[in-house]
Amino acid sequence: MPATERAVELAVAAARAASDLKAQEIIALDVSEQLVLTDVFLIASGTNERQVGAIVDAVEEALFHLGSKPVRREGKGQGRWVLIDFGDVVVHVQHAEDRVYYALERLWKDCPLIELPADVHGEGSEA
Repeated sequence: MPATERAVELAVAAARAASDLKAQEIIALDVSEQLVLTDVFLIASGTNERQVGAIVDAVEEALFHLGSKPVRREGKGQGRWVLIDFGDVVVHVQHAEDRVYYALERLWKDCPLIELPADVHGEGSEA
Protein backbone atom coordinates (compact mmCIF):
# COMPACT_ATOMS: atom_id res chain seq x y z
CA MET A 1 0.00 0.00 0.00
CA PRO A 2 1.54 3.34 -1.01
CA ALA A 3 2.00 6.32 1.28
CA THR A 4 -1.21 7.89 2.55
CA GLU A 5 -2.49 11.20 1.22
CA ARG A 6 -1.87 12.73 4.65
CA ALA A 7 1.75 11.57 4.65
CA VAL A 8 2.29 13.04 1.18
CA GLU A 9 0.60 16.30 2.25
CA LEU A 10 2.93 16.57 5.26
CA ALA A 11 5.98 15.71 3.16
CA VAL A 12 5.16 18.43 0.63
CA ALA A 13 4.63 20.98 3.43
CA ALA A 14 7.92 19.99 5.03
CA ALA A 15 9.69 20.18 1.66
CA ARG A 16 8.28 23.68 1.05
CA ALA A 17 9.45 24.84 4.48
CA ALA A 18 12.92 23.43 3.83
CA SER A 19 13.04 24.95 0.36
CA ASP A 20 12.12 28.37 1.74
CA LEU A 21 15.33 28.22 3.78
CA LYS A 22 17.46 27.23 0.78
CA ALA A 23 17.74 23.54 1.64
CA GLN A 24 19.47 21.50 -1.03
CA GLU A 25 18.54 18.28 -2.79
CA ILE A 26 15.12 17.79 -1.24
CA ILE A 27 13.64 14.38 -1.99
CA ALA A 28 10.74 12.32 -0.64
CA LEU A 29 10.82 8.53 -0.62
CA ASP A 30 7.79 6.29 -0.19
CA VAL A 31 9.06 3.77 2.37
CA SER A 32 5.59 2.42 3.25
CA GLU A 33 6.26 -0.97 1.63
CA GLN A 34 9.55 -1.38 3.53
CA LEU A 35 8.70 0.01 6.98
CA VAL A 36 5.65 -0.38 9.18
CA LEU A 37 6.37 2.66 11.31
CA THR A 38 6.24 5.41 8.68
CA ASP A 39 5.17 6.12 5.11
CA VAL A 40 7.59 8.78 3.89
CA PHE A 41 11.21 9.78 4.38
CA LEU A 42 11.88 13.39 3.44
CA ILE A 43 15.57 14.15 3.03
CA ALA A 44 17.07 17.63 2.73
CA SER A 45 20.54 19.11 3.14
CA GLY A 46 21.96 22.26 4.65
CA THR A 47 25.41 23.71 4.05
CA ASN A 48 26.22 24.36 7.72
CA GLU A 49 24.98 23.57 11.21
CA ARG A 50 23.05 26.82 11.60
CA GLN A 51 21.18 26.25 8.36
CA VAL A 52 20.37 22.67 9.35
CA GLY A 53 18.90 23.97 12.63
CA ALA A 54 16.90 26.68 10.87
CA ILE A 55 15.50 24.15 8.37
CA VAL A 56 14.45 21.88 11.25
CA ASP A 57 12.68 24.77 13.00
CA ALA A 58 10.87 25.76 9.80
CA VAL A 59 9.74 22.19 9.11
CA GLU A 60 8.43 21.76 12.65
CA GLU A 61 6.53 25.05 12.46
CA ALA A 62 5.01 24.25 9.06
CA LEU A 63 3.81 20.82 10.16
CA PHE A 64 2.54 22.20 13.48
CA HIS A 65 0.24 24.48 11.46
CA LEU A 66 -1.12 21.33 9.81
CA GLY A 67 -1.80 19.74 13.20
CA SER A 68 1.25 17.49 13.31
CA LYS A 69 3.72 17.51 16.19
CA PRO A 70 6.99 15.58 16.29
CA VAL A 71 6.88 12.29 18.13
CA ARG A 72 10.66 12.35 18.43
CA ARG A 73 13.59 14.53 17.42
CA GLU A 74 17.24 13.52 17.46
CA GLY A 75 20.49 15.29 16.63
CA LYS A 76 19.45 18.95 16.77
CA GLY A 77 22.22 19.86 19.24
CA GLN A 78 24.95 18.80 16.83
CA GLY A 79 23.29 20.21 13.72
CA ARG A 80 24.82 17.56 11.46
CA TRP A 81 21.96 15.08 10.98
CA VAL A 82 18.61 15.87 12.55
CA LEU A 83 15.84 13.29 12.43
CA ILE A 84 12.31 14.50 13.13
CA ASP A 85 9.68 11.78 13.43
CA PHE A 86 6.12 12.97 12.76
CA GLY A 87 4.69 9.45 12.65
CA ASP A 88 3.58 9.29 9.01
CA VAL A 89 6.65 11.21 7.87
CA VAL A 90 10.24 11.10 9.07
CA VAL A 91 12.27 14.15 8.07
CA HIS A 92 16.05 13.87 7.79
CA VAL A 93 17.90 17.18 7.59
CA GLN A 94 21.58 16.53 7.04
CA HIS A 95 24.68 18.62 6.69
CA ALA A 96 25.70 18.31 3.03
CA GLU A 97 28.92 16.44 3.95
CA ASP A 98 27.03 13.90 6.06
CA ARG A 99 24.45 13.43 3.33
CA VAL A 100 27.16 12.35 0.91
CA TYR A 101 28.79 10.09 3.51
CA TYR A 102 25.63 8.30 4.68
CA ALA A 103 23.90 8.28 1.28
CA LEU A 104 20.37 7.51 2.50
CA GLU A 105 19.13 7.64 -1.09
CA ARG A 106 21.39 4.71 -1.93
CA LEU A 107 20.31 2.77 1.15
CA TRP A 108 16.62 3.22 0.24
CA LYS A 109 17.07 3.06 -3.55
CA ASP A 110 14.37 0.40 -3.94
CA CYS A 111 11.73 2.78 -2.59
CA PRO A 112 9.84 4.92 -5.09
CA LEU A 113 10.32 8.66 -5.16
CA ILE A 114 7.32 10.80 -4.34
CA GLU A 115 6.95 13.54 -6.88
CA LEU A 116 7.31 16.93 -5.21
CA PRO A 117 6.11 20.17 -6.82
CA ALA A 118 8.82 21.79 -8.95
CA ASP A 119 9.21 24.70 -6.53
CA VAL A 120 10.30 22.52 -3.57
CA HIS A 121 13.25 20.48 -4.77
CA GLY A 122 15.80 22.84 -3.30
CA GLU A 123 19.01 24.24 -4.67
CA GLY A 124 21.34 21.84 -6.40
CA SER A 125 18.58 19.41 -7.35
CA GLU A 126 18.32 17.82 -10.73
CA ALA A 127 14.54 18.16 -10.84
